[in-house]
Amino acid sequence: MGVDLTGIPTVLLPGTGSDDDYVYRAFSPALHDVRAVPIPHTPEPGRLIAGYRHALDDAAQQGPIAVAGVSLGAAVGLAWAISHPDRIVAVLAALPAWTGDPETAPAAAAARASAHELRRDGLVAATARMQQSSPAWLADELTRSWVGQWPLLPDAMEEAAAFVAPTSLEMETLRCPMGVASAIDDPIHPLEVGVEWVTAAPRAALRTVTLAQVGANPAELGAACLTALAEAP
Repeated sequence: MGVDLTGIPTVLLPGTGSDDDYVYRAFSPALHDVRAVPIPHTPEPGRLIAGYRHALDDAAQQGPIAVAGVSLGAAVGLAWAISHPDRIVAVLAALPAWTGDPETAPAAAAARASAHELRRDGLVAATARMQQSSPAWLADELTRSWVGQWPLLPDAMEEAAAFVAPTSLEMETLRCPMGVASAIDDPIHPLEVGVEWVTAAPRAALRTVTLAQVGANPAELGAACLTALAEAP
């Protein structure tokens, strides 16, 4: 691969409403294969973005790190990498959800709607409705992670939905290589966003997956990111 991750601490940042359990299963098999050191971050719903940034700052105290994130985690990790060029060796971005302003992004709209339902109806009713409208694997994942982040989960969802991701111009300044994995059939995390990211970043490549692949085995996400990273210029 283009970058040697042997012994490199790699901070794992979950997506909105997700947790460290899922992001670890998504990335750790592929990272262990390249002898990286995965460090899953447990989201703090009362200080979601600040918690992500603190995890990155803390891991980078002893030397350069890598970051691997899903959706919101990918955006926060990329933003940190751009602003800390001397402390980052690689970015692994799974299912990026938007570029720049989140206002019209489907993922941000979904997070705002979920926050509203959770506040209005409570955790049990909102979770039941989510289970009815989601694939079984996603419903299982979110049922577990939502319980773990209650009662501050709605606050975390609204904070995530307001996060301004790096713009294409900002991505042009990314110095390290980036491997991106997007799903070809995910309306919440459009493939077009992954294409935008790899088009803008100077050293980036894209691999695609399907939601069925990810549902059957979340490690497909990490494997796709690592394969893309190996193909980055």
